[in-house]
Amino acid sequence: MFKKILIANRGEIAVRIIRACREMDIMSVAICSEADKDALHAQLADETVCIGPAPAKDSYLDMERVVGAAMAVGADAIHPGFGFLSENSKFVRMCEKCNITFIGPSAEIIDKMGNKSEARKTMIDAGVPVVPGTKDAVYEAEKGKEIADQMGYPVMIKASAGGGGKGMRVCNSSEEFEHTFETAKLEAENAFGDGTMYIEKYIVDPRHIEFQILADKFGNVIHLGERDCSIQRRHQKLIEESPSPAIDEELREKMGAVAVKAAKAAGYYSAGTIEFLKDKSGDFYFIEMNTRIQVEHPVTEWVTGIDLIREQIRIAAGQPLTYVQDDVQVKGHAIEVRINAEDTEHDFRPSPGTVTSVHFPGGKGVRIDSALFAGYQIPPYYDSMVAKLIVYDKNRQLALRKLRNALGELVLEGIKTNIDYQYEIINDPDFVAGNVDTGFIERFQKAREEISEVE
Repeated sequence: MFKKILIANRGEIAVRIIRACREMDIMSVAICSEADKDALHAQLADETVCIGPAPAKDSYLDMERVVGAAMAVGADAIHPGFGFLSENSKFVRMCEKCNITFIGPSAEIIDKMGNKSEARKTMIDAGVPVVPGTKDAVYEAEKGKEIADQMGYPVMIKASAGGGGKGMRVCNSSEEFEHTFETAKLEAENAFGDGTMYIEKYIVDPRHIEFQILADKFGNVIHLGERDCSIQRRHQKLIEESPSPAIDEELREKMGAVAVKAAKAAGYYSAGTIEFLKDKSGDFYFIEMNTRIQVEHPVTEWVTGIDLIREQIRIAAGQPLTYVQDDVQVKGHAIEVRINAEDTEHDFRPSPGTVTSVHFPGGKGVRIDSALFAGYQIPPYYDSMVAKLIVYDKNRQLALRKLRNALGELVLEGIKTNIDYQYEIINDPDFVAGNVDTGFIERFQKAREEISEVE
């Protein structure tokens, strides 16, 4: 087992990993930018190294500084969390050259699954159902238009190196294809330095269902059930729950088996996620694999009782899985809402500033993952998510009731947040009934704006 792990991240996920290290009797090292010197993760770790100025490109994304910090403190492993360098194969290779274990899959696997068009080819060859679309990359709008015309509209134009909703555009007609393609390509080049695109048939109003995977270096692969991530705005998830209200035991077993098959086809090891779109007829399609821990991993931990960060560290250390598929039982229901520092009344623009007062809810079945405290200055340089509220109970109805109480008790003063917005969502009749899809927020927001205009 590792003696010292450097956490190449910040915020709540860095705090989460530090706590896991403590429980495993492993020394933790935090890195921080100059803007994060007083952040909670910098205070909780056994050691802290400031690696650069506030902008992420000069600190958390500077691979040489991160690896240099690990070498300076004698860390034998690096946990990347999510975002930043978590799916950067160049960074993984740099770690390998410096004899530091990257807690995640190999660079080759990240390259294979991180490139969306390459991942599609891998899954098609393995017999995993994928959304109808191009098997090879598309580089030019003219060629893409020919393919889209044959496929039929609407289509989804996606960046091969994409993530977080960047480089994705829906195109509804042949006339608008070239402009939409070039817009998505430019966004992809700016965000990822790669304008390689691919095209899929656009599935209208699907549910976004993902399966959590654990795989060791000995070929053992299991799934830990599904998460329903259909509540999302601009392809960014807002609420996640497990199990999905739309999945029965028969479909869960079928999708889980396909998820395991997909992970094996990739030669995968570590914690990972196989993501599907499920249409209204019950058919489902592979869309991508996330080769890292997910923001929403706590809902799976609640319903399975398995600590995903601990398992991820064990796998990286070369230990076999301690579970087989029959050991995994999904019990009860868990729901997570993301709390963002943003102004929901002004196009959800970020709302950095000083947190003057904090009250987190508690009680049985209530979990808060956050790095906030009273007096903390939220910097303007990073993602606006500042906390995750996760609840658990025997069934969805009881979990929703607990979530309403917990959200009503949650107080963050000094900044604008989406707490009230999330409260409105979880009280929407369609959400309460479980009748949701990826178009839910668009309809919800439109109805909300119409009510506001009347008032």
